[in-house]
Amino acid sequence: MKILYARVSSDGQNESRQLLNRSDYDYVFVDKCSGAIPLWDRPKGSEVKKLLDSGSLTRLEVHSIDRLGRSTLDVLSIWKELTEKGVVVTCRNPTLVNIDEHGNVNAFSNLMMAILSTMSDFERSLIKERQAEGIRLRKARGLYRGRSIGTKESVVKFLSKPKTILVSKYLNRGLSYGEIQSIVGCSPNFISKVKRLSAN
Repeated sequence: MKILYARVSSDGQNESRQLLNRSDYDYVFVDKCSGAIPLWDRPKGSEVKKLLDSGSLTRLEVHSIDRLGRSTLDVLSIWKELTEKGVVVTCRNPTLVNIDEHGNVNAFSNLMMAILSTMSDFERSLIKERQAEGIRLRKARGLYRGRSIGTKESVVKFLSKPKTILVSKYLNRGLSYGEIQSIVGCSPNFISKVKRLSAN
């Protein structure tokens, strides 16, 4: 069974560029959620997982590798799991295939996928650094005041955020703070806050 999988972050984003030549597939799945949510925990991603577990999935195609996950750890683990189960994973941009036409693991694509995934992680960390630097500069010039008085986020709103729900789920599974940090990309303070507020 051949699956074409796409993901966009919100309903307002257009996924059409990820879905070219969609008639060649048995199913086309589109998730509209944060990339921080692991593939198998997404609504349509979980359907892909069911097909994988039942042995029905033979090919999975995505527009780019970051559709499989936001962190290097997520992408590499999904790529490895699918490769070990003999599922052909094709990435369109850039062109990468984990298993060649003879059924052999494509070592070059595996290496390129790891490099690109790591670069993507690095780019996100640079963006965060630039944002933090911008805030520091604005604070120094008296232009950044942080959250306005009276706009404190409610506990209900905080606990209903996708990132909070994800952290809470991993805490319930018994994952360590370090493991959760690498998967979700959050601080130990954020995890502590989730743990504290979830217990109330």
